[in-house]
Amino acid sequence: MAPTRRAVVIGGGIGGLTAAAALHLAGLRVTVLERAPSLRPVGAGISLSPNALRALDVIGLGDEIRDLAAWQGDGGLRTPGGRWLSRSSAQAAAARFGGPLVLLHRATLIDRLAALLPPDAVRTAADAHLADAGDADRPARVRTPDGELEADLVVAADGIHSAVRGRLFPLHPGPVYSGFTTWRVVIPVPGAAFASHETWGRGRIWGTHPLKDGRVYAYAAAVTAAGGHAGDEKAELLHRYADWHDPIPAVLAAARPADVLRHDVHHLATPLPAFHHGRVALLGDAAHAMPPTLGQGGNQAIEDAVVLAHHHGDLAAYTAARLPRTTAIARQAVRVARLNLMSNRAAVAVRDTAIAALSKAGPALFLRGFDGIADWRPPGPPYASQRTQVGER
Repeated sequence: MAPTRRAVVIGGGIGGLTAAAALHLAGLRVTVLERAPSLRPVGAGISLSPNALRALDVIGLGDEIRDLAAWQGDGGLRTPGGRWLSRSSAQAAAARFGGPLVLLHRATLIDRLAALLPPDAVRTAADAHLADAGDADRPARVRTPDGELEADLVVAADGIHSAVRGRLFPLHPGPVYSGFTTWRVVIPVPGAAFASHETWGRGRIWGTHPLKDGRVYAYAAAVTAAGGHAGDEKAELLHRYADWHDPIPAVLAAARPADVLRHDVHHLATPLPAFHHGRVALLGDAAHAMPPTLGQGGNQAIEDAVVLAHHHGDLAAYTAARLPRTTAIARQAVRVARLNLMSNRAAVAVRDTAIAALSKAGPALFLRGFDGIADWRPPGPPYASQRTQVGER
């Protein structure tokens, strides 16, 4: 009997854990090395579109996540004064893409992914470094504080500032500043009743969405210089958004300064030449970091993971399947950022008028933006029952 192949996953985020679960189901012995002292992510929500949910079906998790998450789509796009530019519905989204768009807390998804793995598969507080990428004749090697691990496959899911990517492609310029910063909160908002929405202003946006557990996930983005931080980020949000429409003032009133997370946004403006080298595969932000304007960063990492497990013996096939798609989606995310964060007053007026007219003439802009993205299907058959029918919540 041939020995069991071993995979080492560097990074215990959503992409890394999905890859570990998919490779475990494919029969590999998997070890996940996470630098942080725990797998608990920062407090933010994640939107999963039907493409990612279908990928989670492959590892048997799709239906559970659909049950735990809130459906998205009942709402639309607004101006800071509250006027609706475009309306959409969860049913319309599900009908268009064959399944729902859903929202849940990142911690929930991390917990459910980790539960798919053997108890000893995940090592936290494990600072891992690629020692050797390996080749057809020798295994890859990963250095840890406890010694080196040999692997038939190394999955680099170590984020936008990936050390592994720098090791494999030292001439690549790496991430660039996307031109804006983001704020996020997940909090209860007593008495709040609202339709899910994203609001576009001049060089600023805001989104408010209910979670299934009764809390609210809100995010904001604004064009600003890189590296800026306020002493009180809640006060910064009040300065920028306090006069915007309801429920934004109520969300701001309910938030404490400690609830507000702020991060500058970076992306890989130059695509990598490949997503693999030797026995190492890059995945998620390490491979194709993109602005969050399409909500596809985590979704594409989940897609990467199940495609990698499908092609784990042929990394060139993995690159061929993933690089063109993620490059196109990343470029679209950059274009959307330029549209929703434009600052010129006259251009904003033209934008808003065009969005309203287009939405009256056909499907909402929110739905059109997911064409060619949310309808993706994984290369292998689903492992779960794939309950995605319209009307089922």
